[in-house]
Amino acid sequence: MTAPPVAQDTLDLAVKLTRAAGERTLRWFRAPDLAVEAKHDGTPVTAADRDAERFLRAELLAAFPADGVLGEEEAPKASTSGRRWVIDPIDGTKAFTCGVPLYSNLLALEDEHGIAVGVVNLPALGETVWAGRGRGCWSERGPARVSAAPTLDQAYVMSSSFVTWSPAQLAAVEGAGAILRTWGDGYGYALVATGRVAAMVDPIVAPYDIGPMPVLLDEAGGRFTDLAGALTIESGSGVATNGLVHDELLTLLRPSP
Repeated sequence: MTAPPVAQDTLDLAVKLTRAAGERTLRWFRAPDLAVEAKHDGTPVTAADRDAERFLRAELLAAFPADGVLGEEEAPKASTSGRRWVIDPIDGTKAFTCGVPLYSNLLALEDEHGIAVGVVNLPALGETVWAGRGRGCWSERGPARVSAAPTLDQAYVMSSSFVTWSPAQLAAVEGAGAILRTWGDGYGYALVATGRVAAMVDPIVAPYDIGPMPVLLDEAGGRFTDLAGALTIESGSGVATNGLVHDELLTLLRPSP
């Protein structure tokens, strides 16, 4: 059975709230008073991360009080509706703290059919890419579609980092003729969904890092899975492509790191 389209007003509100959260982060972007703390896992967090997540949680609670929330910076909120919002207030905090404008704000809605809404907002670039199940994928330039690259030869493949790639994986993908680039995170997925690169690979991720990506890629005509080829945000990895190079890329990347 085909899953029903998500409500347009829900999609519109998600885009509006994610953009507003992004605007709030700009107060700290490249600010001399930005303080960076280390979380228990050693990753950085700032006042901008916390402020953006608290803003989104408050707005979502007001609009959808029965929905659950999974966010990076605060404890999960249980759902009584069967729906869950997934928040990454700043995806690419390290880039944010270095003044690199490629960080993003991520918001997704998950229901009984899977990810129904996905938003990737790039506030420092003034760009948003969003999708709703059955509603298409969009950016400021209009409908978003993946690239038509038929193979990895001369295709751009993004990754947030190559540290976790094995030498064999790097050699295999480069040997296929792919052009490898970093500064990935949510930005890399947005590039895939809008047809500017062919693929994005995240060997190690949390659900909130990739929440929007299944619907974003599906509605843009591409494909999202984990490194094992499963459609999930829960397994700890993510691969997004134009669909045409997906199986080729997964084959070259196995076994996963």
